[in-house]
Amino acid sequence: MANSKSAAKRARQSAVRTLRNRRVLSRLRTLQKKGSADVTMLIGEIDKAAKRGIIHKNAANRRKARLKKAAAQPAAAPAA
Repeated sequence: MANSKSAAKRARQSAVRTLRNRRVLSRLRTLQKKGSADVTMLIGEIDKAAKRGIIHKNAANRRKARLKKAAAQPAAAPAA
């Protein structure tokens, strides 16, 4: 429980931001799982999340590098 008005306000702000950040992270995970064909759109979403501070800058760079590496590899041959 907050002991002051300012602490109560910070708790409310934190709750709102947590929901917003969770929504963005969920969207990123969903797009990555789908193996989105539009890699540039996904990279843009990752950059936007990093710019807003939702994910760390280095985490964004790591995700983008892995995404580019996976996109550069030829599709795996179907199992016979």
